Amino acid sequence: MLSIPAKEFLFWKKKQLLKGGNQQSFDVLLDCIGGISTSDLNLLSINPEGNLNLKKTLDFLESVWEDHLFNYSPIQYLCGITFWRNLKLKVTNKVLIPRPETEMIVDIVCKIFGKKSQKLLFAELGTGSGAISIALALAYPLWDGIATDIDEDALEIATENYRNSSTQTNLKFYCGNWWNPLEKFKGKLDLAISNPPYIPIDTYEILPKEVKNFEPKIALLGGEDGLEHITEIIEKAPLFLKDKGWLILENHFDQGEKVKQLLIKNRFTSIEIVNDFSGIGRFTIGRYK
Repeated sequence: MLSIPAKEFLFWKKKQLLKGGNQQSFDVLLDCIGGISTSDLNLLSINPEGNLNLKKTLDFLESVWEDHLFNYSPIQYLCGITFWRNLKLKVTNKVLIPRPETEMIVDIVCKIFGKKSQKLLFAELGTGSGAISIALALAYPLWDGIATDIDEDALEIATENYRNSSTQTNLKFYCGNWWNPLEKFKGKLDLAISNPPYIPIDTYEILPKEVKNFEPKIALLGGEDGLEHITEIIEKAPLFLKDKGWLILENHFDQGEKVKQLLIKNRFTSIEIVNDFSGIGRFTIGRYK
């Protein structure tokens, strides 16, 4: 640990934020690499006297911050960590950085099934870092969950995140494309969830550099119209869901009505487009028959 005067640190912090970026990203840097928690920072603002202990030098932290600002590197990848709901998750460029709006999927599940629920079986298709499945496994310890991903590197990260987040054993991981690893679970799922690649090719080409240059293309690009993977998931869902089983999908901001029509075509009912925090139709849900 390195010890520096608190006033020196606060002056340095102000100088770094004047270069650009946002407070939330800077806090992630300080916490994950510097070893300075939000509560440490709050105490400093009240009493800026004395010394502060750091895991890394200010010069090192500054070099990481400038990499983030000037090379557009996502701070989560530079730190190897992201915070999502109440989870601290490992992330690398093999997985998509889970977005704050995606947290609402867990809230949608809680609204459908209640805070406490009897035992059931759920699956998440394309788990990435494992965020959604881990959050559900923790919220519903009586449930059994299956998380799939086509990428073995992603599954390794998701499995590690689960081990680091829980001592439970109610979540299993399978490698394969969408429904393929779930053949033995046909007709047995009470709930299926997916935040699949849904960005249309034209939109993908003009994504911000910090997304397009760093996050995995396979987790973003949804084909010509963005609906390639969503269509496949919906069309095969009736084979795997129980009668009255739920399907919850995250989609692009302008795809809700098209996804709704796909659900109707495949005999889903109780269909609803759910807005995210910004009032955008980010999720489409339906119940099979």
